[in-house]
Amino acid sequence: MEVFIQQLINGLSLGSIYALIALGYTMVYGIIRLINFAHGDVYMVGAYVGFFATTQGWGFLPSLIISMVVCAILGVVIERLAYKPLRSAPKIAVLITAIGVSFFLENGGVLAVGAKIRTFPNVFQEVQYHFFNGTVVITNRQIVIMVVTVLLMLLLQYIVHYTKTGKAMRAVSHDTQAAMLMGINVDNTISATFAIGSSLAAAAGVLVGIYYNAINPYMGIMPGLKAFVAAVVGGIGVIPGAFVGGLSLGVIEALVSGYGQSLYRDAVAFALLIIILIVKPSGLFGSNVREKV
Repeated sequence: MEVFIQQLINGLSLGSIYALIALGYTMVYGIIRLINFAHGDVYMVGAYVGFFATTQGWGFLPSLIISMVVCAILGVVIERLAYKPLRSAPKIAVLITAIGVSFFLENGGVLAVGAKIRTFPNVFQEVQYHFFNGTVVITNRQIVIMVVTVLLMLLLQYIVHYTKTGKAMRAVSHDTQAAMLMGINVDNTISATFAIGSSLAAAAGVLVGIYYNAINPYMGIMPGLKAFVAAVVGGIGVIPGAFVGGLSLGVIEALVSGYGQSLYRDAVAFALLIIILIVKPSGLFGSNVREKV
């Protein structure tokens, strides 16, 4: 039982990272039906911005905010330069462009900062809390990751349901043409969606930095793919689904690793994707008619 509880804690920490990245995937898809495969690399950029901010003496919270702001701007730039000109192009052209943007960010990162692994600064000392006679351990870093994720999720829900921008996002998600006729600026709404999604990915990058203490320009590839799996599992286009899907995937991976099968953790993640696509293609929270954002 102690092993299960420990891996559950580890899985919730890892799943929180997946959830933050998956939210960006699901928001963009809900608005313009695009799988933004460059999203994982925005998460990488966020980690590096947080890295440079902390090395300049900024604390955790200022570094987190700076990283989120920078990546929000990056997300808008990517949308305006790469995706907006292809708004009416075939979906395959937009998909290929997304892959191209991903490669551009990865290799641009290598040119800018080098390919070597960098050690993330020790933002705060690790404190361990022991339970069940020391057999179960939770650290202050894990608590920070889970608390920040929940707070950002609640903030996102508030933005989507109680702000003018959020209402515009929901309107565009349901019917773009009708939203335009009602006077909603669709281009600005799409840009706002990219900005919010990219800022959440940046937060995930900073949290990974403080948790694993190591970052590199290719760090966004596998978490990006797994976050996509999490979004599909929860029901891509459904915000609560992306959150639950991310947490579920993290817990499943942790349990697989904790019970001695760590070599299969990636295989299990993608096997889960295949099973969901066969059994319930719309995802756990998805349906034929749903509120996508």
